[in-house]
Amino acid sequence: MIFSPDIQNAAQDKTRSAERGNILFMILIAVVLIGLLTAAIMSTSTTDGANIDKETLVIRASEVQRTASEYERAVLFIVSNRKSETDIRFAHPAADAAYGNLTDADTLEEQQVQVFHANGGGASYREPPEDIQTATGGKWEFYGGTAIPGVGTSRPDLIAVLPNVTQQFCNKINDLNGQPVTPTPEDTGSSAAGVGVTGDCLNIGPLGRFNGTQQFYTLPNTMDETTFAQDPNTSAARPALQACVQCDIGPALHFYHVLLAR
Repeated sequence: MIFSPDIQNAAQDKTRSAERGNILFMILIAVVLIGLLTAAIMSTSTTDGANIDKETLVIRASEVQRTASEYERAVLFIVSNRKSETDIRFAHPAADAAYGNLTDADTLEEQQVQVFHANGGGASYREPPEDIQTATGGKWEFYGGTAIPGVGTSRPDLIAVLPNVTQQFCNKINDLNGQPVTPTPEDTGSSAAGVGVTGDCLNIGPLGRFNGTQQFYTLPNTMDETTFAQDPNTSAARPALQACVQCDIGPALHFYHVLLAR
């Protein structure tokens, strides 16, 4: 059967119209799916604080680890120079004033116990990286009030603490250290720090800063060792030289690194 040109053109126009309609419908579906995917990604990555991608998170975690290790090397250098562990100081213009003032370290002997002095530990003071702390945040802190699981004796160790980190960062650090990610290792208890009392959190706060007034506590804070990675050979916690813990006070998450085991 032969159709007239007008009938053929009408049929072609109808086909093209249907194709255009199908293409438009597919584009709208694609836009909706992209929107749903974006929303899903944002909802699954939400934390108490900034959200960062996996690659950036690894970079930030590595930066924190390098900084903590640098502080540790500085402390060990001071101790190896026959300086007392109680004389170690963390004064720096960017640190809290409670840690002291570097300009007051006039003599060589005073300078040699300073972690951030060229004549002492020679470490560079570094601000915490962006996007790994909650809105509460906070600078590096240094305490001598907690006995870390599996480390040294029952005496408190000298530690560096990066307070109020995000759950995202906490999980990554614990994963890198072979510590449990879910649930987070715990620093249990509800008592706050007081004069001469550590309280129940390794992030002791202003009263516990390691300085000329306060050094190592007599009765240290202890953590729940059963929540840390366990050594199957000893049925006890493996040495936890670095980890992130959750304090029941707050509650809040804090990263720590042992600078000097005791």
